[in-house]
Amino acid sequence: MLNRRAVFFVSDQTGITAEAMGNSLLTQFDGFDFKKTTIPFVNSEEAADRAIAQINACTANDGTRAIVISSIVDERLSERIRTCDARVLDFFQTFIAPLEQELNAKSSHAAGRSHGLRNSIEYFTRIEAVNYTLAHDDGQSTKELGRAQVILVGVSRCGKTPTSLYLGLQCGIRCANYPLTPDDFERGALPDSIVRHRDRLFGLTISAERLQVIRHERKPDSMYSSAKQCRYEVASAERMMESAGIPILNTSTKSIEELATTILMERKIDRHMF
Repeated sequence: MLNRRAVFFVSDQTGITAEAMGNSLLTQFDGFDFKKTTIPFVNSEEAADRAIAQINACTANDGTRAIVISSIVDERLSERIRTCDARVLDFFQTFIAPLEQELNAKSSHAAGRSHGLRNSIEYFTRIEAVNYTLAHDDGQSTKELGRAQVILVGVSRCGKTPTSLYLGLQCGIRCANYPLTPDDFERGALPDSIVRHRDRLFGLTISAERLQVIRHERKPDSMYSSAKQCRYEVASAERMMESAGIPILNTSTKSIEELATTILMERKIDRHMF
């Protein structure tokens, strides 16, 4: 039976930073069922007191101290949160003091810097990348493929769309994706419309067994989701991609984050930091 522990992500802004860093830590611990709660916008004493009351009530109810992962920048509010009946991990207070010492400078202690609009060029780059990615999802358009930084290709349901959206939204990368169709399999070659952009192509493949499971959830007991069809499409797609000489990634056991990072490394593309 898994050990159940309550975890609170507490932030003076949206909580995205606390969630990202906290979840990375929690994945290192097996055998636990973490009940996660995010408390955003703890940017006043009143909000801090409400958060403390919620955390203390949880600890009292569970009989086990809650874990608090905080990304509150304001020292006064951060200190207030640390008085709650929980194990508090304070990211900013842990790392800012050593950085101040190393840089011989005081930090601004300004909330929201990591998600602000200090660099409007970077912000609008991300918006443009998302718009481009949405317009070029699932082969909707082959126009302006020359502007794509990455073009993903693979069989239907192998993970092209979520990977494309992650690259656009999280990395600011203009990413198109193209699904291989029965016509492509019959011809035995990637379509000319994308082959001409070979230097931006990246193939995604998947195990036939995994593909069948995914397709069965969408269209159960159909030819589309049959084991025979899945094996045929995966084998045909891999031959076509190998023949075209493009890199191939297997999505069967990889997270979207792993796929995106590998693609950027292989193609030597710098992600935009926001």
